[in-house]
Amino acid sequence: MTTPSTHGYLRIGELARRVGLSPDVLRAWERRYQILDPERSPGGFRLYSDADIARVVAMQQHLASGLAPAQAAARACAELDAPASTEFDGDPITELRAALEGFDEGTAHRAIDHIMDRFAIESVVTNVVFPYLRDLGDRWDSGEVTIAQEHFASRVLRSRLIGRGRGWDDGSGPRAVLACAPGELHDLPLVCLGLALREQGWRITLLGADTPIDTVITTADVLHQDLTVLAFMIGTTVERCRPALTTLARRTPLVLAGPGVTEELARSVGAVHVTGDPVSVARRLTLERPQPAPAVVAETGPGARRGVA
Repeated sequence: MTTPSTHGYLRIGELARRVGLSPDVLRAWERRYQILDPERSPGGFRLYSDADIARVVAMQQHLASGLAPAQAAARACAELDAPASTEFDGDPITELRAALEGFDEGTAHRAIDHIMDRFAIESVVTNVVFPYLRDLGDRWDSGEVTIAQEHFASRVLRSRLIGRGRGWDDGSGPRAVLACAPGELHDLPLVCLGLALREQGWRITLLGADTPIDTVITTADVLHQDLTVLAFMIGTTVERCRPALTTLARRTPLVLAGPGVTEELARSVGAVHVTGDPVSVARRLTLERPQPAPAVVAETGPGARRGVA
């Protein structure tokens, strides 16, 4: 993974889902502005690459800044097709891992620059960040990595990904609120999910680590978001939060994630349980938009019923 991926592997429908545009718009951009450079499959289908995704995303950003479509396309192509400004010797992923665990922040940032210059954010999350976080956690559990190394690596990666998410609440798409449950201090997987959801057209509000459920309920009453995602690492935390989660699920479509959650528990409070990498979870949530749990009804007299808020 040392050079930009220009190998086509996406059909136009999948490309459209990833960038939040219709296939018709993408075809028009390809025809008018040459923003896309597809390959042909043996069956004659156009196949698009990470480089195509990056150019479309860059064009969208330039359009949002006020440029005309032709100018936005030209600038996107010039920026992304020009030789990369960040040179790096060797394999940047190997060097990144060594730098993060060797407290070498300068080399780590240089490797991240190299990777982010060449690949769409979905590829960075799926192929670099999330696999590394899982491996780092496993090696921390086994004692191969110290707390200091884990904290340093997480801080550097979080700062870069949060920077990439600047302005991710802009636009008119559906809004997702992301939070870690009370006592949960690591929100980096949620940051990755936020970036993946943003690529699907969502607006993101990140509440972050150690968020009281009552705070999330209050936020739902203010923002009326289209989706709330809560991450739990520990099952006992979920058990303690059951009543509050049931209340929250009646105010907003609720998704529970993390190893502390089971399918049965999520279903019992009216939530959806998700597992997997952030990009696949973001695609699922976009295609299968969860709905709020129905209000519980209770008899209050002959023929009378009322909803429980």
